Amino acid sequence: MLFSARKSTIPKTAAVLAVLAMALTGCGGGSSSASDGPVTLRFSWWGSDVRHKMTQQLIEAFEAENPNIKIEGEYGDWSGYWDKLATQVASQDAPDVIQMDAAYLGEYAGRGALLELKDVDLAKFEPAVADAGKVEGKQYAVTAGINAQVVLANPALLSASGVALPDDSTWTWDEYNKTAAAISAASANGVYGTGAVTGDAATNLWLRQHGKTLFTDDGKLGFDENDLKGWYEYQADMRDSKAAPPASVTTEDATASVDQQGLSTNRYAMAWYWSNQLAALSKASGQALEIHRPPSTDGSAASAEQYYKSSQFWSASSRTKHPAEVQKFIDFLSNNVEAGKIALADRGIPANSEVRSAIADKLSPADAATAKFIDEIADELGDAVPVPPAGSSAVVEVIGRYALEIHFDRMSPAEAAKKAMEEAKSALL
Repeated sequence: MLFSARKSTIPKTAAVLAVLAMALTGCGGGSSSASDGPVTLRFSWWGSDVRHKMTQQLIEAFEAENPNIKIEGEYGDWSGYWDKLATQVASQDAPDVIQMDAAYLGEYAGRGALLELKDVDLAKFEPAVADAGKVEGKQYAVTAGINAQVVLANPALLSASGVALPDDSTWTWDEYNKTAAAISAASANGVYGTGAVTGDAATNLWLRQHGKTLFTDDGKLGFDENDLKGWYEYQADMRDSKAAPPASVTTEDATASVDQQGLSTNRYAMAWYWSNQLAALSKASGQALEIHRPPSTDGSAASAEQYYKSSQFWSASSRTKHPAEVQKFIDFLSNNVEAGKIALADRGIPANSEVRSAIADKLSPADAATAKFIDEIADELGDAVPVPPAGSSAVVEVIGRYALEIHFDRMSPAEAAKKAMEEAKSALL
């Protein structure tokens, strides 16, 4: 799958630039002690109508337990959320509690716009999951839910091809390519073994398995031109083997809605997605899609450098007048079992292991399979992925764009790596 438009096309409008110029510089949120009287907190989030209704249920449950705290919701869709938030922060009118995305966390925290969350209990979080919300060692965000990068497979297309998948705990990148190519060769009617494997998560897994990473803890590029050349050589191999579809098909797929992409329309036997997308993709395809680990360089899942991705975070404004109540609300969203039973897997599988266990029998079959997978790979995780620095979305776009140049056969891996590195370095300056 290509880079998701939702996650990689990060708007850089005048409003966002206003944050860079005007956002706070380390302001505190006042006393950390609870207020004596009634308190009203503003809470912003993005999502579907289903999420809005579910989040309102969470608010009502919290207010029932905390009658002196009222929560006012401010919600919308992804497309307008960040411009609105940037404007609010720049005008010193940010919501108290903010649903945050990894692509923006480093920028907002670095400009002092977020509250350090010292009083949210993270004891039931895996250490790497808890650390995912840290910027320069300080906890500015708490994971709202976790996902993992997975290979989803269509059992009907696999059966029709007669090609069996290798064991996902031991398959390598080379085996993935050969298996997908065999499926393409054995299939008809425009069915391919796999969708393109060019997304930022796949790139990062490849780099991590080669001792590198997309970004470093201090906000630099974590790879060099030779590393990128190796990744692009793999893209050329997939192109030449016909494991993946032609670049023209890949380009169309990248701009299609999820329910119209190749896996959903039964044209790809395998594709790379985040684990929380299993339910929607299974519904769209009409198939009970199988969930598998991504490949490794050495055939060992233990060294595959898999990681939990935070689907979203909970953050708070550094200007809130009620830091104690804000953290109490975030703690409720993160750690309360009853809250977990309301939210289920809407924002990803709960990061709190106790909550995860408590809701297991309430999940849909697809979400239950996702939760089972999340638990199965717990012992195979690598280090936490650093919070992306400012300019990271541009780097992601560059890497994906030059991967397409490889698939179009318009550049050699060496040429593409050289050009991509030049642009990537400029993006982080």
